[in-house]
Amino acid sequence: MTKQHIETLAVSYGFEIDETGSSNPPLYLSNAYKFNDAKHAKDLFDLKAPGYIYTRLNNPTNNFLEERINALEGGAGTLVTASGHSAEFMTICALAETGDEIISSNALYGGTFNMFSHSLRRLGIKVKFADVSNPAEFENLVTDKTKAIFVESISNPGCEIPDFEQLSKIAKKHKIPFIVDNTCMTPYLFKPKDFGADIIIHSTTKFLSGHAAVMGGSVTDCGTFDWTSGRFPSFCNPDPSYHNIVYAKDFAQNAFIVKLRTQVLRDIGACQSPFNSYLTLQGIQTLHVRMDRHLENTLKLIDYLKNNPKIAWVKYPLVEGNPFKQTAEKYFKKGCGSLFSFGLKGGYEAGKKLIENVTLCLHATNLGDVRTIVTHPASTTHSQLTKEEKQKTAIGDDLIRISVGIENIDDIIADLEKALI
Repeated sequence: MTKQHIETLAVSYGFEIDETGSSNPPLYLSNAYKFNDAKHAKDLFDLKAPGYIYTRLNNPTNNFLEERINALEGGAGTLVTASGHSAEFMTICALAETGDEIISSNALYGGTFNMFSHSLRRLGIKVKFADVSNPAEFENLVTDKTKAIFVESISNPGCEIPDFEQLSKIAKKHKIPFIVDNTCMTPYLFKPKDFGADIIIHSTTKFLSGHAAVMGGSVTDCGTFDWTSGRFPSFCNPDPSYHNIVYAKDFAQNAFIVKLRTQVLRDIGACQSPFNSYLTLQGIQTLHVRMDRHLENTLKLIDYLKNNPKIAWVKYPLVEGNPFKQTAEKYFKKGCGSLFSFGLKGGYEAGKKLIENVTLCLHATNLGDVRTIVTHPASTTHSQLTKEEKQKTAIGDDLIRISVGIENIDDIIADLEKALI
């Protein structure tokens, strides 16, 4: 079969109709699986035979979703997790231990910034933050303890965009993996692997699902990193916690995802519910259709806001004068997603009135939903940050984050017009 387009992969990849004739992947609600015999059980535990052991490690429905996301991102292997946050946490745990360091963009979702600043630090893992627009700053922070460079493909909520190719060159030069959280762009709009990413993370809760019914996350191993580079002895030495496997030797093509599943997921236990995987698969089938509508509505809404006298500013990469416009045009050929932010001339109080007065738009902390969602990050998603941390992440009191849905754009505009009174 010729290589299929991403729209076709989203609809059907990874599932072949079986003897039942069912046109949808089944939902397997089972926590354990019968072994054929003693040898079969041993081979499964030794990773010498494919199959299922326990749903904390793998599940047939979860596997359908893993194969679908892996095909969309062009990976060598994918693991689904309980949430996007757990996907980030377990990825770092697979790479770093006490005394190690991660270099991250300073343009991050507030929960990620909090995890990196506090929770990882309590484990002895130090995260250094670099200006997302300055690749040289990332390189200046590299030491012999550095285990990865981490960025969001487009930041939430500031819409800052890293120079992927430059950061990938830095990562390769210093023999460390380049991690991209692609949640807000999705593989339909942007494929990080094409620009040097080694590991790709998603909160599948957001655009991949689209319906806001379930939580989930995913990690994709692009199969592009050489784990024998010298910085990762845990990949090159026998793992005493799992039959003395040498990940880089025994699973050279997808060493990272095997370690993530058999060691980190096994011990932390943040597996995705098969029910959530089943519903996420339903969402992915319409990803391309939804994203096109998201983009169409976003551009029309931005035109409205730019010409509204009550709006102080609009931050979106394609707006004239935005410092990331050239970067966006280089990497994001289809568009820059449907998340952006704007400020009200009335500041904090005007923002508070707006989110309290909308009726169609949903006041919530989610994004990537079919519904339009407005959020005041300073009092919600980034409220745990100090004043200095909010300044670092460009979160002002007047900032409103909006995730544009797929409703009729005239209705979205009418709702905001009414709320701005």
